[in-house]
Amino acid sequence: MNLGVMPYAQALDLQRRLCAERKRGEGEDTLLLLEHPPVITLGRRAQSTNILASPELLARHGIEVFQVERGGDVTYHGPGQLVGYPILDLRNFRQDVRWYISSLAEVLVRALAGFGVRGAYRADLPGVWVGDEKVVAIGARIENWVTYHGFAFNVCTDMAHWEMIVPCGIPDKGVGTLSRLLGRRVPVGEVIPAVVQHFGEVFGVPMIKADAVV
Repeated sequence: MNLGVMPYAQALDLQRRLCAERKRGEGEDTLLLLEHPPVITLGRRAQSTNILASPELLARHGIEVFQVERGGDVTYHGPGQLVGYPILDLRNFRQDVRWYISSLAEVLVRALAGFGVRGAYRADLPGVWVGDEKVVAIGARIENWVTYHGFAFNVCTDMAHWEMIVPCGIPDKGVGTLSRLLGRRVPVGEVIPAVVQHFGEVFGVPMIKADAVV
């Protein structure tokens, strides 16, 4: 389901509602794809000191901050970044957290490969890396074997905003974008078909375009 650009709070509410439905055995497994206006999120283990900018500076740039229930530390979302929120009942797949995270990473590794970029999943620093740069961040939440939150794929993101945080709490590694790796601007819409295709292949499900539910 491609939702275009959606405020973070609205997307979070939608995820939680769809997750609650799946936990009740209602609804369908869904992949939400979207972009967010500039926002910083803190996962369960995040340190607030990993936000380097002052509240006043964040406010001047219109950047909101959310503390959320996903795994991981601090990350940034903004235009030019494809965010994916799979709402899956893992009882229909495998009840295995490591399998789910590595499978989610495999989707993005394959998507990058389609652009001639060799990425690799690192379980110790969850995400998809190209050298010492993280191109895809992964931070999931699983409740009663139903997933939400997910991945953030830097396609043509404004990298200046990343200077306001210590990305994922890792001070000695960088953050990359597909556009910078290819030396050309890649619009988010160009990568969506590949992500959808590989998500279906990796998880073994048919991908059916659905109307937006907000």
